[in-house]
Amino acid sequence: MLRRRAPRIYLLALLLAAFLAMLLQLSAADQKSTASPSLIGRARDGRIFERAPRAFAQAPASSRKSFDDLLAQADEVLRQISDITGLPIKRPLKKQVISRPEVEKYIIEDLHAEMTPEELHVQEATLQAFGLASREFNLEKFLVSFYTEQAAGFYDPRRKTMFIADWTPPEMQRMVLAHELTHALQDQNFDVEKFLRAARGDDDATNARQAVAEGHATAAMMQQLLPPPMELASLPSLEPFMAQVIHQQYEEFPAFSKAPFFFRLQALFPYVEGLGFMQRGLQLGGWKKLNSLFVDPPNTTKEIFDPAAYFEKKALPTVSLAPPAALDKVPGLRLLTKNTLGELGYDALLGQLISEEAGKLVGGGWLADRYVLYEGPEEKTYTLVARTRWSSAETALAFFRDYHTILVQKYPDLTSDTRSTTDLFVGKAAHGQMMLLRRGDEVLWAEGIPLAQADAVLSWLRSL
Repeated sequence: MLRRRAPRIYLLALLLAAFLAMLLQLSAADQKSTASPSLIGRARDGRIFERAPRAFAQAPASSRKSFDDLLAQADEVLRQISDITGLPIKRPLKKQVISRPEVEKYIIEDLHAEMTPEELHVQEATLQAFGLASREFNLEKFLVSFYTEQAAGFYDPRRKTMFIADWTPPEMQRMVLAHELTHALQDQNFDVEKFLRAARGDDDATNARQAVAEGHATAAMMQQLLPPPMELASLPSLEPFMAQVIHQQYEEFPAFSKAPFFFRLQALFPYVEGLGFMQRGLQLGGWKKLNSLFVDPPNTTKEIFDPAAYFEKKALPTVSLAPPAALDKVPGLRLLTKNTLGELGYDALLGQLISEEAGKLVGGGWLADRYVLYEGPEEKTYTLVARTRWSSAETALAFFRDYHTILVQKYPDLTSDTRSTTDLFVGKAAHGQMMLLRRGDEVLWAEGIPLAQADAVLSWLRSL
């Protein structure tokens, strides 16, 4: 749904720093006990988490000398990360401290280098068509504002340079350095830009690859900062602990807290879920297993949410969806994209428009989807056709009912006609004809269909 390489998410870095601080306290307090029992008991308490991120967030900007000292340590940290991951250092690394105005300028340049104006338009139109953003939403302005606030550092594979923001507090500098140097090693060994762009036509696969890159770097960073003899692979899953405190920190980051739910979910996904995925990989085969993910990556975000689906090589179904012939010659209708939302996309859709609980419960039953999006002759008008498959007929029915609710929200003037049943909704609104069909474990729909093509499109949906 929304795909781009992002600067480091500062909020999550604070949460990870708090978690590491907690581990250090636990290790010092109870040297003889195992990490897991005391960790679980005290982490769920939440009290240690509440203070550390705020202290970091309020820290004053560091001096230029402190950053010069930090960058002088970069080569040693790079060697440590190489030892942890097993990825060899193949060339020297360029390093640079960057100011906030420079970060904003870089983000704008990077956004335009990564996405053409047409690609930005398609991404924005997709969000608006699914009801995740208003018709007034400007994606480019939002991304620049969001990532300028959230950037603590980033590695640029085009410039082969690691940047660290000059407002990053001292407590976080080494952590950010470790994370970015892992990205540098990824690039030297696997060409990270090529890796992230390899599934360009599939947003779900691209988000899965993003989780590989960020999860791998987060895991290396965590391991580099853990006190010996702690091993990341032996710790309990970190996802529940991070999820617990994320909401506590929203007020520290205005752009993040005001962002739509779908964007907050997608921004955190590669770090939170990606780290959980990497922990499972470490348990199964160590860093050699993790490094192999850059050669044989997961193809769906479902495999990130459910690592067993990837590591046990569970076959996932697919669905096909060609543009309906009935829409081929509609005047003024332009095909924008054919793509996949994936489990992450449907978690975001249901989480924002129904409830976070529905996103987790129903979205977690996603198995496959495809959608086709058209732009209408009038500005900001769209025609959307989609096909989804779910884990059971019951889950499909739950999604059918949820999406019917979404249609009513999106089109307040929507009225039903006499053909509607418990598994079929047919209606009309000022924007066009709407149809939603459940068949077994599949749900198919079309919205914004011109009246003249409505019967043909409904017959076509039934034939799939």
